[in-house]
Amino acid sequence: MQPALALRSARLTLFTRVNCGLCDVAKSRLMEVQQRRTVDYSEINIDAPGQKQWKDVYDYDVPVLHIDKNSTEGLTLDAAKKLMHRFTVEEVEKALDEIEQSSS
Repeated sequence: MQPALALRSARLTLFTRVNCGLCDVAKSRLMEVQQRRTVDYSEINIDAPGQKQWKDVYDYDVPVLHIDKNSTEGLTLDAAKKLMHRFTVEEVEKALDEIEQSSS
C-alpha cells in the first residue's frame, strides 16, 4: 500500500473553545502536521450550541485531539486515540502512524 493512500484513512478532530491559549498552540502544531501529511481535519468548539455531549466530557480538558480512522461513522469517545492539553507534532505523527498501521 502506498503511504499516501494510508494517510487518507486518518481523521483529526480538535476539541477546542474560544480564548484558549493552549488551543491556539495546538492549532498551530496541527497546521504543521497538515503541511507534512494529508489528513481530514476538523475542529469542534465545545461551547457551541449542539455540542453539550462534548462539553460534558472535555469542559476542563481542552484542547483534546481525537485521532481515528476516517470512516462514515460519527465521532465516538472510545474509538479514537486521544492526545490532551500539550502535544507535539511528533506525538501526533506517531499516533497517526499507529492508526494507519492498525487499519492496514
